[in-house]
Amino acid sequence: MPDAPRVAVLTGIGKAGQTGEIIARVLAARGFQLAVVARTPADASSRATEFRAIGMNAQGFGCDLTDETQVARLARDVASTVGQRVDALINVAGGFSMTGPVADSTTSSWFTQFAINLTTAYLSTRAFLPALRAAHGAIVYFASAAALPSARVANISAYAAAKSGVVALMRAVAEEERTNGVRANAVAPTSIRTASNVQAMGDAGPWVEREDVAATVSWLCSDDAKGITGQVIRIG
Repeated sequence: MPDAPRVAVLTGIGKAGQTGEIIARVLAARGFQLAVVARTPADASSRATEFRAIGMNAQGFGCDLTDETQVARLARDVASTVGQRVDALINVAGGFSMTGPVADSTTSSWFTQFAINLTTAYLSTRAFLPALRAAHGAIVYFASAAALPSARVANISAYAAAKSGVVALMRAVAEEERTNGVRANAVAPTSIRTASNVQAMGDAGPWVEREDVAATVSWLCSDDAKGITGQVIRIG
């Protein structure tokens, strides 16, 4: 009887032209069965249908990843659909906005950046850890070059602080879960050439290509990186 395919949960699959879709394609090419998560069931179903049309093994799940109850239900739904083991959790969900000088910023923009970038990663990690332990799986977090030492963070304090929190979360998980066989690492790209980024900032760049990000994520989820945990990898 052939082995069951490895399972990857990919949050923040989003719309066409974003990073998540390239990561999904690379993981599928490596034989992963995909649980792709979007904010609404309709979006999740649409993306999974697109992926299956090109031969990928994908199921879609809608979830507001800032909602503890919904994330707990997501983990149960994934388990009932694809099994009790998760080999990789890739926390792509997040977002960027300029919040301006701290003196002129709003509390709502601060809380929003923490909710979409850090709370989503925290709740997803906590919910899927039992399944990741069962598989001795890998977690990949999306930090940012803005969270690294010497980064220029004027006018993006909320985003930079939230992504710094993602790095701290990753390091805590890496230490706590080492004995359970779960690895945790983070990628920290500079600006990625996505449809939304190009629309907002123009095509001049410089850009990190989505394919380079996907290759790094895929490697971190592979057996080739089984000795790597607690690391932040800058891209770009």
